[in-house]
Amino acid sequence: MIIKLISGALILFTAFMGIKHGWQGLTMKPGDTGSEADLFAKINLSPGASKVISVLSILSALLILAPQTFVVGNIINAAVILLLMILFLKAGEFKPALIEIPFLLIPLLLIFLKHPFAQHI
Repeated sequence: MIIKLISGALILFTAFMGIKHGWQGLTMKPGDTGSEADLFAKINLSPGASKVISVLSILSALLILAPQTFVVGNIINAAVILLLMILFLKAGEFKPALIEIPFLLIPLLLIFLKHPFAQHI
């Protein structure tokens, strides 16, 4: 029972953060300032690439909510986070890459814990 509560809380947190960051990326205009805009500028991410990452972030957040697409959503989420970490390291930005490590572990933990509403055999 407690594992289902932890899994449910992590799912809600992941979905909220994915939609929040994805929406911020979609509504970001060239020349905007702010922490996310500054990070995308540091890694030389084009506006088109940032839109693709934002859409993938929102898509993975929505896929995580349904038990049938839970694993696929977590894999997409982990892949996007890993891509961002690689881009940060390539640009010499070590602190943002290190900050992403716990967020990379969350989708992997969620896959291990399974969706709380999934029918287990």
